[in-house]
Amino acid sequence: MPTEARSPRLAVLIDADNTSAKIADGLFEEIAKIGEASVRRIYGDFSSTRSKSWADILAKHAIIPQQQFAYTTGKNASDITLVIDAMDLLHSGRFDGFCLVSSDSDFTRLAARIREQGVDVFGFGEQKTPESFRQACRRFIYTENLLRGPANIPDAAPASKPLQSSSAALPILKKVIGQMDSEDGWVLLGTFGKQLSNLFSDFDPRTYGFGKLSDLVRNTSEFEIEAPKGGAMRIRIKPATVRKGKNKSA
Repeated sequence: MPTEARSPRLAVLIDADNTSAKIADGLFEEIAKIGEASVRRIYGDFSSTRSKSWADILAKHAIIPQQQFAYTTGKNASDITLVIDAMDLLHSGRFDGFCLVSSDSDFTRLAARIREQGVDVFGFGEQKTPESFRQACRRFIYTENLLRGPANIPDAAPASKPLQSSSAALPILKKVIGQMDSEDGWVLLGTFGKQLSNLFSDFDPRTYGFGKLSDLVRNTSEFEIEAPKGGAMRIRIKPATVRKGKNKSA
């Protein structure tokens, strides 16, 4: 009998000092879309009030705590331990990807080093995370988006105000589609989405209040959309004459 293909093996390393325990459920739901969280470790001083909230949910998600006491003020032993473990796991050759959960730019070089080895890095952090760390990851997911909408309804509307308005996404969408080769301007939505992720690792429709890229594109009213029955969806920027005519009628 043919064997079922195994999901990518992932090492999930969480910086408790820079990550809220509130995201735990959403975090592991998101990671499950990528692959199997084979290793789940969290680093911090769980005797401190900052990291103590994680202690109550470790068992629920089978996360192994790596206790690091803060012996010296201003020195982060947790970060150092996380980096050492990451390199040990990387050189074991057992993992297809790493999930680094932190908003700390100190992990930028770690993410870059892992990718140099040909292994994917998925970052998870707050919107304030420095660009250097975000761009060092293959994909970067804002943890604010993991707190939005009912977890059991993938395309549910956000439960609260989006991080940015949909109009803020328009320059990004136009830039990406403008760089894609197409004689008539039409591109497949799936191909467009991949190029979008390649150029902007932190791009996520949920940031702009939409569960799917197609819904975000449609909301901008700047794109023509074709969805043939049984075929793949295509999009292109509306001709200037169409956009001008719409503005006049408005």
